[in-house]
Amino acid sequence: MAQDSLTPETDWIGRIDTSVPHSARIWNYWLGGKDNYPVDHEAGDAFRAVFPGVTDLARDSRAFLGRAVRFLAGEAGIRQFLDIGTGLPTADNTHEIAQRVAPDARIVYVDNDPLVLTHARALLTSTPEGATDYIDSDLHDPETVLREAARTLDLTRPVALTMMQVSGHIADYDEALAIVGTLMSAFPSGSYFAFNDSVDTNKANAEATRQYNESGAVPYHLRSPEQLAGFFTGLELLEPGVVPLNDWRPDPSSGTSGEVIAVGGVARKP
Repeated sequence: MAQDSLTPETDWIGRIDTSVPHSARIWNYWLGGKDNYPVDHEAGDAFRAVFPGVTDLARDSRAFLGRAVRFLAGEAGIRQFLDIGTGLPTADNTHEIAQRVAPDARIVYVDNDPLVLTHARALLTSTPEGATDYIDSDLHDPETVLREAARTLDLTRPVALTMMQVSGHIADYDEALAIVGTLMSAFPSGSYFAFNDSVDTNKANAEATRQYNESGAVPYHLRSPEQLAGFFTGLELLEPGVVPLNDWRPDPSSGTSGEVIAVGGVARKP
């Protein structure tokens, strides 16, 4: 396993703020995990009271990640993954899915929450043939992400960038597009981008998000389906395109999409 970049234990404990809700811990709570605090329960319950479908959204996003990574490690032959905004470890994390298909796959996780990184170090262990690393960095600083990722990934070979339910942490749309552009420009032809995020057209989600943003948590910014599709500009979008999560190459057991809450897709760099 590659050396990780975590700070000493006494440092990261002091960095965990349990007085305000945190998105990664709230998602962990919605998914039935135990790595969260009362403030996250309160925020998560308040969100779910306005938008009961958020639990399904969390599960559908994880299922989309699984199908995308299986495709990338299998049919597409990708052996390197950069997972930004990884969230707290749960069942079927990116490296587990990829290394199940290709044991020599190399995965770098990026997050800036000390609790996420601590659990990643403890739980996200690689196969002997592959590698798993963890970067304490912010999505707003893609140059640092790339520099640190290059310790584990060979950026002259194709890389799959995955960003699931994280782009809304970037308030400015043009900045968000530029960050994705900076990351993808560092990768060679044959690299991939797998992405999903929530749309602003679901009224219940939009209202729950508005209230969440007023809670003192780091705000999240929903965008239109057209804006989300814009993240794939300049890339070769794979079929079936940018679609509701359950409609992207569904497994036979996948549920059907009801009201659209989030959209996603996978694209190849030409």
